[in-house]
Amino acid sequence: MRTILIVEDDASIVKGLEEALKAEHFNVISAGSGEKGHAMAKRENVDLIILDLMLPDMNGEDICRELRKEGIDTPILMLTSKKQEMDKVLGLEIGADDYMTKPFSIRELVARVKALLRREGEIKKEIDEYAFGNVEIDFKKQEATKNKRPLTLSAKEFQIMQYFVVREGEVVTRDMLLDDVWGYEHMPTTRTVDNYILSLRKKIEDNASKPKHLLTVHTAGYKFVK
Repeated sequence: MRTILIVEDDASIVKGLEEALKAEHFNVISAGSGEKGHAMAKRENVDLIILDLMLPDMNGEDICRELRKEGIDTPILMLTSKKQEMDKVLGLEIGADDYMTKPFSIRELVARVKALLRREGEIKKEIDEYAFGNVEIDFKKQEATKNKRPLTLSAKEFQIMQYFVVREGEVVTRDMLLDDVWGYEHMPTTRTVDNYILSLRKKIEDNASKPKHLLTVHTAGYKFVK
């Protein structure tokens, strides 16, 4: 499960963001001051930071600048009530990955969070070849074997397997798969995801009814274990 750090001193905004992000199956932690947020960003294992520009002590620009100097490249979505174009340019120049001006749409913010995480995953976790158990997969060539014998996977099954592989050990929800593998332009259902998982288990597992790699996480989704 991905963890989002919110650094924001307005409790009502934090509450709204927490509710929206948790509904999308994100783990959410928060800090009400810049100094606390800076410390948490360095200490906690977070996947994305939602950072308010105007904070009572250490401001968002300074936090962003310091994190980048310290080699922390966690994606940062900056929030501000300022509307001047120069503020946006400055935020991006010092290392922010995206920028939203208050008031903002919660729905749009969640979409931007997902887009940033998806982009970060594509940049950092690109895997061309992978082996687990008695299965070997070449994602670039779209080829797979099991016990050294050819294993037939559809293009979508290769996509799903790669999605799981780069998130080894993480809980992957059905909605995550629908958003990131199928995309918003298509309208499959969660049942579609379940059917693909069942098909993959029959192909990669020694016993599909007792899977060792594509595991079900009750009420949450699935998890891939090497």
